[in-house]
Amino acid sequence: MEQIEEKMAHLIRTVDDLSDIVARQQGEIDVLTRRVAMLMQREAEREADGGSHIFTGQEQPPHY
Repeated sequence: MEQIEEKMAHLIRTVDDLSDIVARQQGEIDVLTRRVAMLMQREAEREADGGSHIFTGQEQPPHY
């Protein structure tokens, strides 16, 4: 019986640890999702303004 109680205590602790990890990861995913959405919105606004141009390195930027 004591052995079962020890294993159960170990499993309960493992589940609690994993729950904390999953909760932390979900918070990080939420932050990253908001950042990606913000970047996508910025890029969409930039494209709508007509000011999006990617320099390939062979071209000089307009301010030169």
